[in-house]
Amino acid sequence: MRFAGNRRFNTYVGYHKEKYGSRLQKIVIDAGFSCPNRDGTVAVGGCTYCNNEAFHPSYSTPDKSITLQLNEGIEFHRRRYRTAEKYLAYFQPFSNTNAPLEKLKLLYGEALEHPLVSGIVLGTRPDCIDDAKLEYLAEVAKERIVVVEYGIESIYDTTLERINRGHNYNQAVEAIFKTASYGIDQGAHFILGLPGETPKQMLAVAGEINRLPLQSVKFHQLQIVTGTAMEKDFQENPGDFYQFGLEQYIDFFIDILELLRPDVYIERFAGEMPPRFVKNNPWGFIRNVELIRMLEKRLEERDTFQSRLYGQ
Repeated sequence: MRFAGNRRFNTYVGYHKEKYGSRLQKIVIDAGFSCPNRDGTVAVGGCTYCNNEAFHPSYSTPDKSITLQLNEGIEFHRRRYRTAEKYLAYFQPFSNTNAPLEKLKLLYGEALEHPLVSGIVLGTRPDCIDDAKLEYLAEVAKERIVVVEYGIESIYDTTLERINRGHNYNQAVEAIFKTASYGIDQGAHFILGLPGETPKQMLAVAGEINRLPLQSVKFHQLQIVTGTAMEKDFQENPGDFYQFGLEQYIDFFIDILELLRPDVYIERFAGEMPPRFVKNNPWGFIRNVELIRMLEKRLEERDTFQSRLYGQ
């Protein structure tokens, strides 16, 4: 089976090109949000693995207006991806629905007024959404692209508690089904390699994704970021962490791919991080483009594809 672009898996970039006729490049926006597990609403300290600066582009800082961040981000990506003509304002750092609705309307509205912006992508948590916000987003989605991207990270409550997420898995499931009831596109983010989880447990995420009304998914391998609570946990309890070698991780991700529904779009299967943020990096410094090349080569070698084992 082949997908858009003659790929062996369903890529998010391919989906955009197929649906909208061109690449849609995300521009990261930092609108100054926080998280309920940082501000004391449900917890303090944030997720144990989190350091937003580790994946924060230099043009995106909350002291700049949204319009300025968009302009600088577009210029940055024009040099990097010359095929991008339209852009999505990606509200990424922290929880980007964690504010009163009227404030959200102002922030999202400024982004949507930009002439090159086709829509918005909102990175958030399952406990930062409600019917009023979804009603508003559903209205916006009638004319513009709207995607809600939920950080789920794990399907196991014991893991979520250990990493200080401040919500359980059932809350994520409820938020996803509620969002779907409003007809809003949505994605989810999962981390592979969280403490206490075995490969067999991680593989079960495929079945959960298949039953959820998700359009896209992102996966990251766990990276131990310098200065986080996770780094301390890793130093004190190294036996609790299953660390994948690079080739091993690619094969394991292919095992997940084979089980996934064919209509789920893969936005990312691994992450990269500036070396200064990671002391323990068994893969070395490798860029996403190289990771994708390795994934495609291994899919060819195994003569397999996304959804090959779906339903079996």
